[in-house]
Amino acid sequence: MFKTYSIEVGGKTLSVDIGRVSAQANGAAFMHYGDTTVLSTATASEKPRDGIDFFPLSVEYEEKYYAVGKMPGGFNKREGKASENAVLTSRVIDRPMRPLFPKDYRNDVTLNNLVMSVDPECRPELVAMLGSAIATCISDIPFDGPCAMTQVGMDDNGEFIINPSQEAWNKGDLKLTVASTSQKVIMIEAGANEIPESRMLEAIYMAHDQNQKLIEWIRGIVAEVGKEKHEYTSCAIPEELFAAIKEVEPPADMEVLMFSPEKQEREARIRNLKDTLAEKFADKEEWLPLIDEAVYQYEKKTVRKMILKDHKRPDGRELTQIRPLAAEVDIIPRVHGSAMFTRGQTQICDVVTLAPLSEVQKVEGLDEFVKNKRYIHQYNFPAYSVGETKVSRGPGRREIGHGALAERALLPVLPSEEEFPYAIRAVSETFESNGSTSMASTCASCMSLMAAGVPIKKMVAGISCGLVTGETDDDFVLLTDIQGLEDFFGDMDFKVTGTKDGITAIQMDIKIHGLTRPIVEGAIARCRDARLFIMENCMKKAIAEPRKEVNAYAPKINRIQIDPEKIGDVVGQRGKTINEIIARTGVKIDINEEGAVSICGTDKDAMAEAQKMIETIVTDFEAGQIFSGKVVSIKDFGCFVEFAPGKEGMVHISRIADRRIDKVEDVLAIGDEVKVVCLGKDKMGRMSFSIKDCSQI
Repeated sequence: MFKTYSIEVGGKTLSVDIGRVSAQANGAAFMHYGDTTVLSTATASEKPRDGIDFFPLSVEYEEKYYAVGKMPGGFNKREGKASENAVLTSRVIDRPMRPLFPKDYRNDVTLNNLVMSVDPECRPELVAMLGSAIATCISDIPFDGPCAMTQVGMDDNGEFIINPSQEAWNKGDLKLTVASTSQKVIMIEAGANEIPESRMLEAIYMAHDQNQKLIEWIRGIVAEVGKEKHEYTSCAIPEELFAAIKEVEPPADMEVLMFSPEKQEREARIRNLKDTLAEKFADKEEWLPLIDEAVYQYEKKTVRKMILKDHKRPDGRELTQIRPLAAEVDIIPRVHGSAMFTRGQTQICDVVTLAPLSEVQKVEGLDEFVKNKRYIHQYNFPAYSVGETKVSRGPGRREIGHGALAERALLPVLPSEEEFPYAIRAVSETFESNGSTSMASTCASCMSLMAAGVPIKKMVAGISCGLVTGETDDDFVLLTDIQGLEDFFGDMDFKVTGTKDGITAIQMDIKIHGLTRPIVEGAIARCRDARLFIMENCMKKAIAEPRKEVNAYAPKINRIQIDPEKIGDVVGQRGKTINEIIARTGVKIDINEEGAVSICGTDKDAMAEAQKMIETIVTDFEAGQIFSGKVVSIKDFGCFVEFAPGKEGMVHISRIADRRIDKVEDVLAIGDEVKVVCLGKDKMGRMSFSIKDCSQI
């Protein structure tokens, strides 16, 4: 026997079947929104793994091609690794839910979302987010819910849309996801086309209000079918151990230990402390495995007290002070564009590559509206950037998420394909990391794009704001430009990117049960002030505007428009004509369905030659037009001259020379370069050309 619960959301019916499927999971929600169907499950292990010192939460978002009636590509015809969209969706679900599990809980938990059907009017990502929350709330897994999520888009008139369709989501100037508890906002993810801060706040709290309706609905479901939460073994550190550590390292000494502008110096001090404690507690074997976690928590309490009570940051900065800034461009030779941005001990080198539009990324997924990805931003985080040794296994979820955030930040200011017919790839290499490398990547990629000659509309910068809270909602301290320590031990990482005129992206992570409105408003305002400071006092000193031309090593692109009905003439039978142009000139040619022709190469003369050939091919011949060509065949009655690939004109023997000739071979040979003038149509309706009349024009 199962129960179905329904609610109207964004003008559509959202429903969930409880008890219908997956009875062996701790919690299962069979979600329906329009025709979109997602199975969300929550499962937990019976006990923690041995030696685990963190909460092992895994969130999965599985895209099945049968959901949109597609066959998977590839030889195996089976879904492969998670798409970028699936990874980003998993992260958006993870971030608001993780803080709501008990801090001392160590059982493995998996939240799985299986997308089984997709209605373009109802985005499956949103359904999975709500399904994960419901499945966890009704399960026996300890969880301080309910929580809910709402997405906000924007129509052509600038009006907000609650839970927009996929088409409206893709086209609109705002893509906002907000998660809430019954009282506070717990997650914000946004991409925006320079939305003013005031409008962004309006959209955030519109979503927050919508979430309250969903939370009340979920509470009703939990009241009827929710399971009693199971008991678990707490992994909290014994108070006796904390007391013993404080005797070895009193709080005042711990503050001195933590107060250092250099990350390496502070870490060396902590290692020495741990070694000392291991010696002191050698006879307390049960404490030895807990020393690392106990010292971590002691560090955390010390840093939080220093910031909250004394307004004292570990590196000595003021609360609104940004670390030392540096920026430069063109640091890598021969690439199309490069820039390096340094903020304290965080350093990013970004490299831009330009290519023809044929090199755009082909995106295959459940979003039928997204076909090609013209701008790609990728982020790498090698172990050496934090002084560690680890083999690189390719980008993980964190790297994909950071790259996507910086990508969203720059998308609104990129030129259109018509203005700049290039595919663009930006790669951010992390040289050094101590907090908010994604925001440094945004700054570096902006400068790198300008150095490459990409005519971006405005400069974009990003910064992160941190938070330390006390016992009450009014007791909090905001921190501009958090370093790693303030991120680890603080309560929030609020990243905002934008131009001088508005926000382009937001990503908010928290470790507490939500943020009050004054905190959200204060963080957004702090980030605006900081990004304007970074642009004026650092980035503009390195490069103030995009270069007028692309780099010498970048491909050049000439773009012309032809009649779409003549595309076939340029391409030729089985591509013969266009391939001949490419072979002769060495350029690359792309033609779209609208007749836009992009000629790409590094040799301007070769590009001009290719353009002339194409223009000749699509020309409607008129008397008096002159062409250069090559004799390709000789007949008794005259010769044929090829004046463009696939285009030949006949010159009668009487039109070859000023005198009478008996044989064409007396004057011309195959391969001779000649000029011809169009005479119009002959009696048979064919175009006629002349060599001798060229000298008279």
